[in-house]
Amino acid sequence: MKSKNDKKTIQKTLDSLLSAQKHSKVGFAALLLLYIVVSIIARHISLKANLPPIMLSGHAIPWGTLTGALTSLANICIIMLVVFFGKPGFFTSLFILLLQFPLVLSAIIKHHAFTNIPGVFGNILIIIAIIIIYFKNTKVDEYQTRMRDQAVTDRLTGLPNRFACSELINELIRRGEKFALVHADINGFKGFNSTMGYETGNQVLIEIAQRFKNIADTGSSGTLDFAARISGDEFVLIIRGYHSKTEIAKTISKYDSALADRLTIDGCDLFITASFGYAEYPSDAKSADSLFSYADAAMNEVKRLKNSNHIMHFTPELLSIDRIIEIESKIRDALEKDTIFFYLQPQFNMSHKLRGFEALARMRDADGEMIYPSDFIPVAEKVGLIDKVDGAVFRKAANFFGELRKKTGTDIILSVNASVRHLMKNDFISEVCDILQKSGLPAEQLEIEITESIMIDSPEKAIQCIKELRSMGVKLAIDDFGTGYSSLSYLSSFPANLLKIDKSFIDKINSGTSSKQYVEGIISLGHIIGFEVISEGVEEPEQLEALNDIGCDFIQGYIWGRPMLPEDAEDLVMAELNA
Repeated sequence: MKSKNDKKTIQKTLDSLLSAQKHSKVGFAALLLLYIVVSIIARHISLKANLPPIMLSGHAIPWGTLTGALTSLANICIIMLVVFFGKPGFFTSLFILLLQFPLVLSAIIKHHAFTNIPGVFGNILIIIAIIIIYFKNTKVDEYQTRMRDQAVTDRLTGLPNRFACSELINELIRRGEKFALVHADINGFKGFNSTMGYETGNQVLIEIAQRFKNIADTGSSGTLDFAARISGDEFVLIIRGYHSKTEIAKTISKYDSALADRLTIDGCDLFITASFGYAEYPSDAKSADSLFSYADAAMNEVKRLKNSNHIMHFTPELLSIDRIIEIESKIRDALEKDTIFFYLQPQFNMSHKLRGFEALARMRDADGEMIYPSDFIPVAEKVGLIDKVDGAVFRKAANFFGELRKKTGTDIILSVNASVRHLMKNDFISEVCDILQKSGLPAEQLEIEITESIMIDSPEKAIQCIKELRSMGVKLAIDDFGTGYSSLSYLSSFPANLLKIDKSFIDKINSGTSSKQYVEGIISLGHIIGFEVISEGVEEPEQLEALNDIGCDFIQGYIWGRPMLPEDAEDLVMAELNA
């Protein structure tokens, strides 16, 4: 059993990181040895009063001068011991200096070495100096300790933070020590946070952190563990002292099981789960960045699969880093050369009358091969280029619609997507105004599709931006409705025109009564609030019939129109006008 004075595992790990950065014992011994050697030589010279002077370039230099230089060097060694080695250096130096007094006095009295008298006062001054240095450094060390604790500790949970985690990983890699990096993410925490409130969410994070900390500190997992909170609802475990992958999985299961016990916050029983992905050093990766990426990829795969097994080990198939880098390069090249283009997918009312088109981003590589949106859109989002892709499609589609309107006088709607990143840009409104002015497209014929998550991420700024767009006459659509964090509290005051039901609900609409009733409920809700409703991904006659029965306003899908080239969309408009 551990004694009460034993430090907890996490704190011991943090302390070991700090001590690894301190000066070595070898340095201490070297300074002490240098001091002893120099002092012995200086003392030996001082006792030889009749030594002939040293001749240097024809000048006689007395040995006393050399003694002074050696004494100064010895004093420098003493001061360096105190400055660099704290308490051990101070008490060692103080003991040596105090021990010198009887030796110096003996030399003065017995050997009449009166040249040592200044040395007595020099020793007194050095003692005063090292005392001042020691106590000054003690205060500095206390301050640095507080600063270190703040630098390596997550203020909410008290666990080590991302910086401490990175420092430990780098130290383990430097030592070539085998370990597993585990990335843990709390399932559905954003939705829970938005419904229960941030204060309750913080209490949940504190409780989870405490459970993780208890396992790591007590060593109950059977391995040497280090737990950290790196951001939001994301935690990291660093596991050492295992002998097989089975032991790693067993340790992670211990943390997973700790979450299975219900949490009671403010009288509410909460049941929390997490997704765990891990990668090993050095078998899976040999750098900190790669380990984080691989563990994150495994964790995301666990979330995607949504099965009962919450733990996954990284395999190369989970993440093609080279493929991501390759696609990112192609996106940047396409943006630089302005070769991003668009397809248009038609939208119809239930009587098969054309409402408008949604502009969809498309891209080819240098060889003319099409790159699927499912490949380049996620990469664009991941690397922060989605706003530029959106902007290129918006500009080109608006120019096409402006010309189409001049030719035909059509008043159909152009619908374009705006990512959260795009909408949150400070110059987004100016960008919209500029595109409308240059294209000649009336604001009333523009519809901007946004996702529900914008109301969770930045609700105040989003509402302000949306109100400005609406005041211009631009229409707003809520994309993929039902898949995010829908809340009646914001929908009722949300200045949108259209709800867009996600394809995943349309796919299941005829799979059972409850599925159809769910879609009917969304449509009824939209109508009550004052929105029109469009269903995307309609591909089968039975889906169309069901949507018609429950009062859907518009549809978009392969059944009446696949994404098409702009010239084909123009032909469709002309056919509609001539019908």
